[in-house]
Amino acid sequence: MENWQKHITINPEIRSGKPCVIGTRLTVFDVLSYLASGMSIDAIIEDFPQLDNEKIIAVLSFAA
Repeated sequence: MENWQKHITINPEIRSGKPCVIGTRLTVFDVLSYLASGMSIDAIIEDFPQLDNEKIIAVLSFAA
């Protein structure tokens, strides 16, 4: 399982303390919602170039 701690942060001053991908304002919920709606990982990375495969796997690991 991916070490999500190096990619996910919780800061009460960013997005009301929701877990976010480090260096972005994208929440774990945002990324999971994109995946659940049918977006591919490649499409998400194309729309959000600050993400990569490793960060998306970290989101999935965090959610698990």
